[in-house]
Amino acid sequence: MTAVRVPAHPRTGRLHRVQGPVLLAGAVLLASVALHLRDPHQSGSWGFCPWLVLTGTQCPGCGGLRAVNDLTNGDFAAAASSNLLVVAAIPVAVLLWGRWLRDSWRGVTRHVSTRRALVWCALLVVLAVGFAVLRNLPVGTWLLA
Repeated sequence: MTAVRVPAHPRTGRLHRVQGPVLLAGAVLLASVALHLRDPHQSGSWGFCPWLVLTGTQCPGCGGLRAVNDLTNGDFAAAASSNLLVVAAIPVAVLLWGRWLRDSWRGVTRHVSTRRALVWCALLVVLAVGFAVLRNLPVGTWLLA
C-alpha cells in the first residue's frame, strides 16, 4: 500500500477533504443517540431480523443494536453479551476512521491493491460466518444475546 500526497487544489481544502469522515462520524453519533433513546431490548422496537425470522438462527449482526445501546449506557459486559463481534469491531472501526480522517486532513490518498482488498474481505466473511455458526451451536450458547 502506498500513500500519495494529493496536490493542492482550490476544491481540495482541508474542510472539503475531511467532509466524508466528519459526516460519517455525525451519522454514527446520531444513530447511537437514537439507539440510546429507543431501547432495542424491547422486542420489535427496531423491527425484526429477517434472518432470525426466516431461519430461527441468529446472524452475525443479531444483538448488534442491543450491544450499541448497552455501550451508550456504559454497560460493557451486557454489550459483549449482546454481540461480542460488534463490540470487538468497534475499536477497529474507530482506528480505521481515525486513519481516514488523518489522511484526509493531510491530503494523503492511499491506494490499496485489489488482491489485498479481496483477501481482507474474504477474512471478514469467514470471521462473520464462523461467528454465526459458533453462536448457533450448543458450544457457543454463551454468545447468544
